[in-house]
Amino acid sequence: MQAPSIEGEDLGAWTTAQRVGWDALAPAQQWMLDSVLGLESVSEAEQPPARRTQADRWAGHLAAARQFRAREGHLNVPRKHVEDVGGVPVKLGGFLDNTRRRASKLTLERHAELDALGMRW
Repeated sequence: MQAPSIEGEDLGAWTTAQRVGWDALAPAQQWMLDSVLGLESVSEAEQPPARRTQADRWAGHLAAARQFRAREGHLNVPRKHVEDVGGVPVKLGGFLDNTRRRASKLTLERHAELDALGMRW
């Protein structure tokens, strides 16, 4: 079933955007959404999760690599391997394969972190 739309605008996505961005709206906009459509700001429980930064993603993948290395004694990870880090699945094999392909774009610090784990380039 397709989401309801008016002139190509997904009404569900638009409504969610208004509710999530409530504090950025002008008071008149808030009043209109509230009084005309019955919309209000999202509650704490409805807030979307904060977007992870590139540094956060790197830290998560590095933690997975350290965990794998500590358990297996090497960092020769199959491409499709998924490492469970504290109940969070991390696609470690794909990450390491992609990192090898982009090694020239890594910072010296990140390159050294993987070197310390015995990364084969």
